[in-house]
Amino acid sequence: MPKSITVNTDRVPSPAGHYSQAKLVGQHLYISGQLPIRPGGEALADDSFETQAAQALDNLLAILEAAGGNPADLVRVTAYIVGVANWPRFNQVYAARLGDSRPARTVVPVPELHYGYLVEVDAIAVIASDAPAGGAGKSAV
Repeated sequence: MPKSITVNTDRVPSPAGHYSQAKLVGQHLYISGQLPIRPGGEALADDSFETQAAQALDNLLAILEAAGGNPADLVRVTAYIVGVANWPRFNQVYAARLGDSRPARTVVPVPELHYGYLVEVDAIAVIASDAPAGGAGKSAV
């Protein structure tokens, strides 16, 4: 069985709980849920839905890049959004951030998220074994 490698980058906030930003097992990258928090810890809970969605996706993409991946490597994205009415707005921001990449995706409307945020995203990617890490702090676990 391949080793589990922890992927961390200072381009996103440090985890606030008992989890890693991502785990790389073989070529499979599992990215933890990302909230709309800037790398320095600035919370965006009072910002617009679009701003929150963009920041959460930027955090996810920064972790992906730190592991040596890019949006084309994403195979599954799950988005939790407060209110189904935000679905079209999420889709616009998502399409702008991911461009031509179209991984499998589930959007889950929820009544609320932690700290009053409006969006959280997580993902699974498959990264080429020869992909260079983009500045990740990786450690075998």
